[in-house]
Amino acid sequence: MSDAAPQPQDAQWMRMALAQAEEARAAGEVPVGAVLVRAGELLATGRNAPVARCDPTAHAEVEALRAGGRKLGNYRLDGCTLYVTLEPCAMCAGAMLHARVARVVYGAPDAKTGVAGSVANLFAEPRLNHHTQVTGGVLAHECAALLGEFFRERRSAARPAHPLRDDALRTPESRFGLLADWPWPLQYLHDLPALAGLRLHYVDTGAPSSAAPAWLLVHGADAWSHGLRHLIAALAAQGQRVVAPDLIGFGRSDKPKKEGAHSPEGHVRILAELAERLDLRSAVLVACNAPWAAQLAASAPGRIAGVLALDLPPAAADDTPYPDAGHRAGPRALARWGGQSAPAGAAPLPMATTRTLGASPACLATPAAATALAHAAVQYFLPALPLTTTEQAPGA
Repeated sequence: MSDAAPQPQDAQWMRMALAQAEEARAAGEVPVGAVLVRAGELLATGRNAPVARCDPTAHAEVEALRAGGRKLGNYRLDGCTLYVTLEPCAMCAGAMLHARVARVVYGAPDAKTGVAGSVANLFAEPRLNHHTQVTGGVLAHECAALLGEFFRERRSAARPAHPLRDDALRTPESRFGLLADWPWPLQYLHDLPALAGLRLHYVDTGAPSSAAPAWLLVHGADAWSHGLRHLIAALAAQGQRVVAPDLIGFGRSDKPKKEGAHSPEGHVRILAELAERLDLRSAVLVACNAPWAAQLAASAPGRIAGVLALDLPPAAADDTPYPDAGHRAGPRALARWGGQSAPAGAAPLPMATTRTLGASPACLATPAAATALAHAAVQYFLPALPLTTTEQAPGA
């Protein structure tokens, strides 16, 4: 059976079906709408609702047929015309044939599931008892445009804001769901030249004032930014700006699969560009089991004003960012460079260590220990800075 020619009133009814499709779209459903008409009278409307109803049969056509049957008190819909914005699927075509619908008018063809001529033509099957007349292509452009825009928006929403490189891994966010003591928003960069498209996660507590000192915290091979959370909080409580990145290969940052992709020089370049992007000035670099990070002072002139080298015992194993061995290329590589430090001839900077400050080897393990370290570090590097009210209170 070939398509019958459109009738004068078809465009009017199809526009009503398009209005139903718009409602489906607003509800988050695939935008397909339908109206059921008999003798020039609107009997029922329907729009896609499988998601809302948790019902795979809740297509626009079926919804309209059900509503029409209830209105007429009869599942047989003799003499009715059903208008739908998308070519019917096999399920909906079967329902129309069972309901004895006289005519179906559709808008856009469906090359994947349409059975009014695109994939198959159930309506033209001579062995079926009932025959429904078909007219296709009414307002086809408008119907297809609505569907196309919907799926473009859906693909755009599903596309990650920072695409993952083929040679890297990214830890699923669900792995971090049970972590405690993390009040800071997740912040990411991927457009630094040294990142070459990799995504870098970092904490930036922000500056409470334009004069607030800055601290750049760099973790070692057995840690990531979560292990620095107590120190981040303690320094921020003293009015300091704190920046703590996850090195590439660690934490929430992207993880190149090959160990050869990780080098001290590469990390230093990224840190230097990060310091410039965030406009860190005269910051204190806190290198936690990361003596190689002191090279940053030479790579970012004017950005680093002092170095606090924390020589700490190995941290307890934390598998959160590493679902498998493939995610650990960064830690494996970094563990081999532990002894590298600033190159000879680098400009001298104020330096301190855990021993200089009289800090406990467990100075990052608890809020109290981190607060003591932060207090000592601020007084060492910024002796003119007054204690905050928060820090004075315990001794009051």
